Amino acid sequence: MQILCKPLLIKEQMTLPSSPAPKPIKPLQSLKGVRILSLALNLPGPAALMRCRQMGATCRKLEPPAGDPMRQYNALAYAEMHAGVKMLSGDLKTDAGQALLHRELAKSDVLLTSFRPSALVKLGLTRKALHQQHPQLSQIAIVGAPGERAEEPGHDLTYLAENGLVTGLDLPATLYADMGGSLMTSEAVLQAVMHQRSKGKGKGVYLEIALSGAAAYLALPRTWGLTQPGAAVGGGHAGYRVYPCKDGRVALAALEPHFAARLCAAAGVEAASMQAMFTAATHEAVAAFLSTRTRKQLDQLAQAKDIPLHTLAR
Repeated sequence: MQILCKPLLIKEQMTLPSSPAPKPIKPLQSLKGVRILSLALNLPGPAALMRCRQMGATCRKLEPPAGDPMRQYNALAYAEMHAGVKMLSGDLKTDAGQALLHRELAKSDVLLTSFRPSALVKLGLTRKALHQQHPQLSQIAIVGAPGERAEEPGHDLTYLAENGLVTGLDLPATLYADMGGSLMTSEAVLQAVMHQRSKGKGKGVYLEIALSGAAAYLALPRTWGLTQPGAAVGGGHAGYRVYPCKDGRVALAALEPHFAARLCAAAGVEAASMQAMFTAATHEAVAAFLSTRTRKQLDQLAQAKDIPLHTLAR
C-alpha cells in the first residue's frame, strides 16, 4: 500500500454549505386516552411508563409504603421517569391495599408489573385471576428471564454477561438490558392496545417481557459476528475504531466506501478498496495521521469533509 506524501491540511479544506436546521417533529400521541397503572419498580417499568406518558397515556403508579428503591439510588432519575405520573401508595399485602389496587384496575386499560411469578400468585395478580376480575385489562409482565428461569434472581449485569456483552472487568457504560426491556415494554403496550381495538373486542391480553431477552436482542450484532474482534465494526476496519489524537480520543465511523475514501484522502492514504481498509498498513497510517491532530482540528475536518467522527477527552 502506498502512503501519499502530503496529507490534507485543515487550512486547505472548504466548508460544506450548511442547510437550515429541520423543525423538531412533534411526537404522536398514539396512546392518548389509554389509562396505564404500573406496579413496576426500579428502572425498566418506570422507564417504560415514561415512554408511554410521552405517547399520551394517562399514567398512574401504585408504590409500596417504602417507595421505589430507584428513588434511593438516584433521585434525579426517579423524578424524570415519574414526571406527570399520578403517584399512589398502598400495601398490596393488606385488604386496604388490595381494595385500592382493584379500584384502580377497574378504570385502567393496561397494568405493568415487574414481580416474579410466585409473587404474582401471592398478590392475586396472575393472568387468570386478573382476566376474571377485569376482562378489559391488558397485563404487561416484566420478568428477568422467561419460562422456567423466571424465578431466578438476576439483574442487568447478569443478563448482559450471559449474552457476551460484558468484556474485561469494566462495567458496561449503561444499563442496556433494562433500557432495552423498557422499550420492549412500551412496544408491548402499543401491541396490547392495537389488539384490543382491532381484534380483541375490548378484551385484554397478557404479554411478557424478559430482560434477558432484551439483552439477547441487543447482542444480535455480536452473535452475527458484526462486532466480534477483527470484524468490520469490531475494530477490523481502519475507518471504524477509537484512536488517540493529539489531545484526546476520536471515535471514527468512516465505514461506508465514500466515507472511507474521504478519510483516506484527508490522511494521505491510498486505499483503493474495502479490503485495503482491513490491512495493518492502513490502520497504522490512519493512526499516525490522527495522532498529530488536535480535537479542534479533527472537528473542523469532520465538518469540512463530511466525515463521521466524534472527538472525546482523554
